[in-house]
Amino acid sequence: MDSEEEALSLLIVLLRRRRRRRRALWMHPITASRLTHGQFYMIMSDLRADDDKFFDYFRMTQESFNELLAIIGPHIRKDSTHLRKSIPAEERLAITLRFLATGCSSFELHNTFRCGTSTARGIVQEVCKAVWEYLHYLCFPELTKEEWLKIEEGFRCEAQFPNCIGAIDGKKYFSMVVLAVCDANYRFTFIDVDSYGKASDSSIYKNSNLYQKMQQDTLNIPSDKPVSTNGDPLPFVFVGDEAFGLSTHMLCPYGGKNLQHKKKIFNYRLSRARRYIESAFAILTNKWRIFHRPLDLHVENAENIIRACCTLHNFVRERDGVQFENTLNVVGLTDGDGAIQAGCPRSAITIREKFSDYFSSIGSVSWQDRMIGNRV
Repeated sequence: MDSEEEALSLLIVLLRRRRRRRRALWMHPITASRLTHGQFYMIMSDLRADDDKFFDYFRMTQESFNELLAIIGPHIRKDSTHLRKSIPAEERLAITLRFLATGCSSFELHNTFRCGTSTARGIVQEVCKAVWEYLHYLCFPELTKEEWLKIEEGFRCEAQFPNCIGAIDGKKYFSMVVLAVCDANYRFTFIDVDSYGKASDSSIYKNSNLYQKMQQDTLNIPSDKPVSTNGDPLPFVFVGDEAFGLSTHMLCPYGGKNLQHKKKIFNYRLSRARRYIESAFAILTNKWRIFHRPLDLHVENAENIIRACCTLHNFVRERDGVQFENTLNVVGLTDGDGAIQAGCPRSAITIREKFSDYFSSIGSVSWQDRMIGNRV
């Protein structure tokens, strides 16, 4: 019995010693030096003193950074304990923005910001989730009739495409397809990231909240209006490629290669307006370079990152602007097959014909024949 008690006492002593050793080594020297050698503490004051350097580092101005911190800061802040001091909300936001801006790994964040790898990974997910949750209604508000009219004015002035209220397309990121609509200011007005890469743009669109609202006529789209002084009233439309199908509020190109001159003109003018969504995606990926590399993440985590980047795209776009050259050149005309899908209403075909007539007559622009290689 005594030997058993001695063995038990020895085991308790060993466990206590092991626990003390763990406590002594529970923080790696790299993370232990976060407050003195972490990138946030070493360069943040210098960045604050130089607006250009700050913008290059965080992809936004100091004013936007401060506003963003004021909105989500209370929701990403953690309480300190008697064992460990928490990472401040400003530093957590800086870590996340740097991750999204550079596309670096969690291990790189560990080395530069001197925090644990799993800690950095958790911070990124928490902040991205907070960005979407608390900025979503600010950056993606429900559009009123007045706001649709402002979007239409943008496409009419910038792309010479009247009655257009958005360009739509899908883009694949991290094996997921993002369906998005944008205005003529390259700002996303709608995104859907709940779909996967194996699905087509057409099926994603028809399963989207946008399509359902369009079918239910709950998008607050204004009533039809003429595109010319003496023309018939035409509906407000989105522009997309042939995958989305022709409908009352969706214009897509004529299919085939041997098209009449009028149809070629229409395809060019539609393609020119549709390029705004392609440019919006380009601005998104060039600013947030996390999209330039593959990510080994759970689906929910990938969705959080995509939503956060799209939200930040709008947030920064509205406050800081984006210097982006708006070119009139189009790489090529769409030679779609099947732009008129089975079940397409005759009224939609008529609507496209009327837009086509307008672009070939009173709504023509001086360069359109040259752009399709058909001088007149």
